[in-house]
Amino acid sequence: MSIRAIWKGHLSIGDLSCAVALHSAVNASERTTFHIINRDTGHRVRREYADADTGRPVGKDDLVKGYDTPEGQTVILEPDEIREAVPESDKRLELATFLACDEIDTLYLERPYFLAPADRKSVEPYALIRETMEAQGVAAIARTVLFRRLRSVLIRPQGQGLIATTLNYDYEVRDPAESFEGISKVKIETEMLELARHIIGTKMGEFDPGRYEDRYEAALTELVKAKIAGRKPKKLPKRKSENVTSLLDALRKSADTGAAKTPQRRKAPSGNTTRQKKAS
Repeated sequence: MSIRAIWKGHLSIGDLSCAVALHSAVNASERTTFHIINRDTGHRVRREYADADTGRPVGKDDLVKGYDTPEGQTVILEPDEIREAVPESDKRLELATFLACDEIDTLYLERPYFLAPADRKSVEPYALIRETMEAQGVAAIARTVLFRRLRSVLIRPQGQGLIATTLNYDYEVRDPAESFEGISKVKIETEMLELARHIIGTKMGEFDPGRYEDRYEAALTELVKAKIAGRKPKKLPKRKSENVTSLLDALRKSADTGAAKTPQRRKAPSGNTTRQKKAS
């Protein structure tokens, strides 16, 4: 079954253009979801807006957006005013700036999407754009209106297609100095550095997303199954706490453990492996 496009437009470089469709790359529908239930009746409950002062319910037609100024004044924004203020979409992703694929700081990456040809006649120009970018080892920055906001998008080749990742704006990303400014410089002993390098070396591998289990989701699934079956849920094993007298002792112990069981390297799967086969 083909995935429904959430946006359609045109991808272009200069005069070269092709119709494209945007598909969500992340699927959260298979996560365990719950309803809010009235414990006494077993019925679902619904949420409704109420006036903060009077407590009276507010109908949908009476809801508007408001902005509180530093002076304490509330500015009312009508839906038509917001609609007129939003930039109009020309449905075009113009590849205006090219850069090395690893040049974007991951702090600015927001959400990934699949960007695919929207029709048969667009397959050839789409492939030309993708293969040229792959041969050059570059990604591209484009701007367009998505979901009623003007967004910057990073477009890069992957497999036979293109990945479009929306980017956070500079004002949205916090200055790391705010979190790291209190870290003082520490002189690390040579033996500690060598042990730490050794430990990292024994754990080197390749990224395989199928190896990482969502333990929270697994625990919820087990709890639901146990409730249905009328049994107690299986308890996950707890990690044993170990008494370590010093950082150096911890490194030595970790190095000995790593030498005893060095993990085998596993080849990372192709880009579509996890989409073809669900992780158990």
